[in-house]
Amino acid sequence: MKKKLTAMLALGLACASVLTGCGGGSSETEPQTIGEPTAAAEAETETAAAEPTGAQELTFVLNNEPDSLDPSYTNNSFASPFLTNLFEGLVTYDENGELSPGNAESWESNEDMTVYTFHLRDGLKWSDGTPLTAEDYVYSALHVMTPTTTSQYVNMMTDYIVNGQEYYDGKVSAEEVGVKALDETTVEYTLKQPTPFFADVASMWVYAPVQKATVEANGDKWSTAADTYVSNGPFKVSEINMGESVVLTKNENYWNAENVTLEKLTFRYILDLSTALTAYENGEVDGVRNIPAGDIARLKAEGAGTHTANVYGTVYYNINCQKEPFNNPLVRKALNLAIDRESLINNVAQLDAQPAYSILAPGYVVDGKDILEGRSDYEMTPGANVEAAQAALAEAGYPGGEGFPTVQLSFYSDDTVKKVAEAIKEMWETNLGIKVEVTSAEWAVFYSGVQAGDYEVAAMGWSADYVNPMSFLPLLATGDVTNTSFYSNPDYDALVEQAKVESDPQKFAELVRQADETASSEYPVMPLYYKADTYLLKDYVTGVYMDSSTHLFFKNAKVSK
Repeated sequence: MKKKLTAMLALGLACASVLTGCGGGSSETEPQTIGEPTAAAEAETETAAAEPTGAQELTFVLNNEPDSLDPSYTNNSFASPFLTNLFEGLVTYDENGELSPGNAESWESNEDMTVYTFHLRDGLKWSDGTPLTAEDYVYSALHVMTPTTTSQYVNMMTDYIVNGQEYYDGKVSAEEVGVKALDETTVEYTLKQPTPFFADVASMWVYAPVQKATVEANGDKWSTAADTYVSNGPFKVSEINMGESVVLTKNENYWNAENVTLEKLTFRYILDLSTALTAYENGEVDGVRNIPAGDIARLKAEGAGTHTANVYGTVYYNINCQKEPFNNPLVRKALNLAIDRESLINNVAQLDAQPAYSILAPGYVVDGKDILEGRSDYEMTPGANVEAAQAALAEAGYPGGEGFPTVQLSFYSDDTVKKVAEAIKEMWETNLGIKVEVTSAEWAVFYSGVQAGDYEVAAMGWSADYVNPMSFLPLLATGDVTNTSFYSNPDYDALVEQAKVESDPQKFAELVRQADETASSEYPVMPLYYKADTYLLKDYVTGVYMDSSTHLFFKNAKVSK
């Protein structure tokens, strides 16, 4: 399942609420996202200093097996626990949710933010002990932008780097691509246009280095066996037991190995959530990534090691803005206002989440304040605003639902998503007097239909790849590949283009607010809630933290039994 285009009801990924988009020597004019960590993050920070006792080993349950452990290939969210701990890119996120130095000890951009220069730490090594230099970052970028790699995140380079797309298309040589090693410890990225948020983009695992020697010797099989798996993060691979587990051990060649306490981290696959929970409650494992929704309240009440945090993402339904009658903003308004979001959150999905009134999630902060604070709710309320919804439908020409065609409500196969869809059907039929048919399909078939526009209203969601509103704004931009609601507004498009290149934080924030207001007032999608998630970890494990892209970090973990 793709991380970006997935309804996260099924995944339930967690993260810190806000992060910083500056640091490490980046420009003072860069948009900033500086805020307070979540309560869970604060608790982790307070207990992270606990003295370790006993074996520094833990077993953490994952409920899905990834399609690959190759950071240059996959964009699969199920690979996140592995790649976050096996690799480290130029920048990373710390336990306070701030963008911080990784392999690069500092970085800066030129004045117009089209050239970013990263300065690597001295003496970096791969897990096999061989030197890691700036040339490895150049090789890795070119490897991602080579068609035979079939990188699922290739656009995160080709969209930004000068001649990246041309190299992918075979029109220019490697020497003409905007990634250069100025010396052994300096790598430079030249971008197509000013990009104030590029350091955030560079935090993605697709920008992590892969070792040329092992890739060229083993092809795409290098990441499938422990003896050929070479990484550069706090851990290395010791065992790969397909379908059962992957065992990580401390990487003694990691630049900060002296501060890594955990010696062994076993990721065990238990696909059934109830079975995983039983293993946790029986003391067989130390943590579980996902929890059955119906058990969350009980586990919290029992103090069973639940950790809940907000996610920089939104669960919503696409509305096909090209199809009648959904091309009428009044119809879309009626559908939105008729939803009881509070009931969906508390009674159906049974999640800790906030009702959403826009596709753009809160969490991006400038000068200590969320840039979306105080924005409109567009007449939506936690419960259904039935009277206003009926008025909008009547104004659209369908009083009491009379003459309105049967709505095709589509979702992908998942028990929780199914419950939400059925609840929406009931709300629309009761509150608007219209008829609704629900249909489902496996994810691949479902999403192909969404991309082709072969739907009317469809379950969807977005989890940001980096902490910046620019990860959301293209979703509604005319012609963008991610715009599967097919909404189009020239005013919105113009605001997004201005925001892309605006380096002043306050001006950027204002452009984002204007764009949000412009689109949301026309109801191009049906937002349901801003994501939050709960995972389990025994209280004798401290120092584990997550970033806003839902990546789980174990490099500071300590076991104190």
